[in-house]
Amino acid sequence: MSLLSSFFDYAFMQRAALGCAAISVSAAPVGCFLTLRRMSLMGDAMSHAILPGVAVGFLVSGLSLGAMTVGGIVAGVIVAMLTGAVTRLTGQREDASLAAFYLISLALGVLLVSLRGSSVDLMHILFGSVLALDDGALRLLCATATVTLLTLALIWRPLVLECVDPGFLRLVSRWSGPVHFVFLGLVVVNLVAGFQALGTLMSVGMMILPGLAARFWSHRLGTMTVLAVLIGLVSSAAGLLGSFHWGLPSGPAITLSAGAIYLISLIFGRAGGIVPRLRPGKHFHN
Repeated sequence: MSLLSSFFDYAFMQRAALGCAAISVSAAPVGCFLTLRRMSLMGDAMSHAILPGVAVGFLVSGLSLGAMTVGGIVAGVIVAMLTGAVTRLTGQREDASLAAFYLISLALGVLLVSLRGSSVDLMHILFGSVLALDDGALRLLCATATVTLLTLALIWRPLVLECVDPGFLRLVSRWSGPVHFVFLGLVVVNLVAGFQALGTLMSVGMMILPGLAARFWSHRLGTMTVLAVLIGLVSSAAGLLGSFHWGLPSGPAITLSAGAIYLISLIFGRAGGIVPRLRPGKHFHN
């Protein structure tokens, strides 16, 4: 009990736990859909793509949550639109276009922050400060979780169908395009909200790793989503405790906790893990 007492004794730990819980509830389901659509690396690319907008907001208003949030969303939307435009106008693959723009965005963002900010400011933006969340950041995280869950509930069926057979959805419904762009918007909004707590480089970890880990335990999307949220919550608690008791950086500690659960799932997960697949008498059918 003494290990967990920090959550009861310190207000900043309670705020950090609430913020991380909101991120887990919001970002983990989005990560499940990214995993199913084989777009896991897109989350990483978009986390870099929002950096110039965050940097511009920082240059204009300092460490203002509102300015950096708006800047990050605008930058993410611009990169997504440019990626789609280049793919359609030149025939270049979408992943190649996204890779080019996210590398440009990352370099531009770091350059912009370095023009006026100190190394401390840059580290805050890149890696976050979950143990120092204020009321504005908590409201943003909770609002993002609410909007994300409501939006996923509204587009759940066409989004699932797009994961399974996007060509069929385009044939039978006009929802294919709007659903795709709404989903990309959810990715951007969750990454922008998460940067305040975990930073632009770490927030994607809480989006992708829980979903990847949950995939090794169930093939059912509903079950996978619930497991991903639970994994995010456990990872957050473990990372925060490690940060508090052993002085570890909170963002990397949380992400590494999620990574450890992913590795355990990779080895022992009953839905495709290494050990169950090697178990004697296990038969596979195509």
